[in-house]
Amino acid sequence: MKAHSRGKGMIKREYLGRTIVTIFGAFMVVLTFGIGIFLAYRGIGTFTTYHHSVFEFLFSSKWGPADDFQGGGAVGAAIYIVGSLVTCGLGLLIAVPFSLCAAIFITEISPKFGDRFFQPAMEIFVGIPSVVYGWVGMTVLVPFIQKVFNLNVGYGVLPAGIVLAVMIFPSITSVAADAIRGVPQSFREASFGLGGTRWQTIYKVVVPSAKSGILTGVILGLARAFGETLAVAMVIGKMRAFPKNIFSPTMSLTTAIASDMGGAAEGGEFNTALWTMALLLFLISLLFIFLVHMISTKKGEKKK
Repeated sequence: MKAHSRGKGMIKREYLGRTIVTIFGAFMVVLTFGIGIFLAYRGIGTFTTYHHSVFEFLFSSKWGPADDFQGGGAVGAAIYIVGSLVTCGLGLLIAVPFSLCAAIFITEISPKFGDRFFQPAMEIFVGIPSVVYGWVGMTVLVPFIQKVFNLNVGYGVLPAGIVLAVMIFPSITSVAADAIRGVPQSFREASFGLGGTRWQTIYKVVVPSAKSGILTGVILGLARAFGETLAVAMVIGKMRAFPKNIFSPTMSLTTAIASDMGGAAEGGEFNTALWTMALLLFLISLLFIFLVHMISTKKGEKKK
């Protein structure tokens, strides 16, 4: 009887735990859909209420929405879109080589030191607030760039890209290191058995085998870079113009939203256009998530 009652108790606890996990999982799904629906509801007014075209919003550089409920202004967000693409692209270009080298060092070159000291120290950077990165960038990096390159101002794409690179470096490195650890040891042994050197084994066997996981880390890092606001706003210069080079100041989607949302009339054309930019950022995030799932699915199919 005791064993029977104990077994029934375990079954009840199992069902209870599964129910709680299911409820929380369903809540997160509903919350995500809710955010998407809310952003669509607030942002779609640019096209339905104020009758602007999607082409104008995405490809026009004329930005001057009316801060009223009559409309008639211009809502071309191309400058902000290009600013986001350029700064995030530069940040990724800087961060990926360092992240890949760090991941290889942690897993292949010195795994004991990497696991005990390097990776924990690196992951501390994840918890540093964005404002700290922005403040250091504004007070140290911007004057340094201005002095070294003899510029009128040091604000621009380059400091924004460097700050983003530092911020996404730990994320990409951690995911890439996990992907490299997941490569079976037999792959390395087979390479050594065929006469491959340590370096040949790393760049011809290990890294290609971990390619899907590394690419996932890169996409996740890019997603974080796109969503970063405060640190970028403090060093990008906030000039409404296309960047001519990496030293030019410009604006990104997130900096434009953060700068103008507080002063725009609720429900007006200006406010609605900013909500449309937020909706665009949400759709970009969904695209990144879709790419990650697609890569993971292909990786799982290959293993089968």
